[in-house]
Amino acid sequence: MATIKEIAEKAGVSSAAVSRVLNFDDALSVSEETKRKIFEAAEELEYVPVRKRRKEKKVRIGLFHWYDRKKELEDPYYLYIRLAIEKICEKKGYQVLRWNASEDQVLSEPVDGIIAVGKFEEKELHKISELNSRIVVCDFAPGDEYDAVIVDYRDAVRKVLDYFIEMGHTSIGYLGGDETYGSGIKVSALRDESFKEYASFMEIYQEEYCVYGSFTHEDGYLLMKEMLKKKVRPTAFFCGNDNMAIGAYKAIYEAGLSIPEDISIVGFNDLPGSKYMTPSLSTIRVYTEYLGEAAVDLLEEKIESNRKYTKKVIIPVQLKKRDSVKDCKELKVDK
Repeated sequence: MATIKEIAEKAGVSSAAVSRVLNFDDALSVSEETKRKIFEAAEELEYVPVRKRRKEKKVRIGLFHWYDRKKELEDPYYLYIRLAIEKICEKKGYQVLRWNASEDQVLSEPVDGIIAVGKFEEKELHKISELNSRIVVCDFAPGDEYDAVIVDYRDAVRKVLDYFIEMGHTSIGYLGGDETYGSGIKVSALRDESFKEYASFMEIYQEEYCVYGSFTHEDGYLLMKEMLKKKVRPTAFFCGNDNMAIGAYKAIYEAGLSIPEDISIVGFNDLPGSKYMTPSLSTIRVYTEYLGEAAVDLLEEKIESNRKYTKKVIIPVQLKKRDSVKDCKELKVDK
């Protein structure tokens, strides 16, 4: 690629004159003949302006994922976020270099910025930042040091509990999921905290009806079986994700009970198969495509502007009302 100096030598002028002519400096007083020589030399040497070189530079995004492929298939929520990020990057022409927390590897090439998907301790993020300080954390807000994109968990919980109460349910259980950092330390779950906080505010919180496991079908099944052993049980359950709701469905049916006649269920995430369950699952719709898009947008902005302050983007959710919640108000009116 030709340089200003090479063009100056070929045209027989100074480097300063070449620079000013190629940047269309109107204040420069040179003859049309000199300008012609400079432009011809630049064309012959295939000179590309710096601005254009920057624009054409291939942007490389590092995508650090706390789930490996096996975990992604067990709980596809993070799979959908990753795919959304990769889709946006592909559309923008960005190269994605991916690695996950379980791999002891170093990026093969330098990157312009990093999107970290999942839950990370400060020491993990510090280690990632050694590769590049431009970091956006997706689905977790570790503090004020990093840009972050998160789901509006508090609003999601309010939507679910308000819906249950609107439908006449006052005894509401919760099947929550525990998550841990790479070190094994438990992650503080905003979803769990929000449930306790809002249920307490509405004076319907019952600790004995709140149980926790992992975000899997198996634990949803086992936790619901545990709840069904109680002589007095809730009429409705909020499940930490749709996977747990699927397991809860199985336990309820095995006990000879019906949904929603005996127990009402609301899930979280709105997996593609949720609307095809029997009955179709009412759930919180999390827009994973928006999470991915917002993460890429934040990182893109950080790369281009190199801003010094951080931003947090909160993605709204939607309650999808389907067929898994019983309207108890009608029964109370009939009585």
